Amino acid sequence: MTPDTGPETVQAPSTPADPARASADGRPASPAPFMVTKEHRRFAEFADAVRRDRYIGLCYGAPGVGKTLSARHYAAWDTVEPYLRAFSLMESVPAPGQALASRSIVYTPTVANTPRTVDKGVAFYHTRLSWGIGLTLYPGEDLDARAGFGEANGPFAELLIVDEADRLKTPALEQLRDHHDRTGIGLILIGMPGIEKRLARYPQLYSRVGFVHHYRPLSAQEQAFVLARHWPELGLGDTSDFTTSEAVAAITRITTGNFRLTCRLVAQIQRVLDINHLSVVTKEVVEAARESLVIGVI
Repeated sequence: MTPDTGPETVQAPSTPADPARASADGRPASPAPFMVTKEHRRFAEFADAVRRDRYIGLCYGAPGVGKTLSARHYAAWDTVEPYLRAFSLMESVPAPGQALASRSIVYTPTVANTPRTVDKGVAFYHTRLSWGIGLTLYPGEDLDARAGFGEANGPFAELLIVDEADRLKTPALEQLRDHHDRTGIGLILIGMPGIEKRLARYPQLYSRVGFVHHYRPLSAQEQAFVLARHWPELGLGDTSDFTTSEAVAAITRITTGNFRLTCRLVAQIQRVLDINHLSVVTKEVVEAARESLVIGVI
């Protein structure tokens, strides 16, 4: 029989939680593994289409729904980026298998960006990824003669994903369009809802848009699945238990399927459990955790 914890017995944490959860010995806990959701599968299909047909694609969605996580997972960017930053023609280290599979780049412009900085940042990754893949697939061959590296950054990179595209002004967007035209690489711009209407005012760019993808929040059923698999230590897998079902419903109501907000709420729930020496997540625990969060308009 699960304990009944009333609202008056639950003490909420007095300060906001740190984004990195701490383990019992005080060190940050390792991040939870990426979970493939229905929205991520839709994003991957969208990215495959842009990459195959070499169009420009637009992906938009509310903040925190998982757009960046999906892009980085699709490109295996946590593995590929360190390889590209350490790349050297003198060492010729083979490209990781993830780079050979995705052939994709994730580029995030700085807040203070110019067409020049965008061009340099994109070319840096594009050239290195193409060289890395080319040297791995064709060791010992003259890649300049084989593939015309000097003309177009290299042909082996197939997809450029630009996150936080809302930061870019018209000249920087035109620079990306020029890079797309010159190299033939597929291009995905990820931004907030409304970016598709903003870009419609630039016919030279918008006429090249072949795909538009709306990244949606998790459904109630999928969020329950993610809670059970992503945070098994919370014990929210048995929805036949009324207390668990009530807690999951409260989390779903508060977060409305927003993944980032769910992560923040879960971190607070774990703190409430620790502070009160509890082992069962109840609706009252969830409400106490929610009181410590700053939740804006999602």
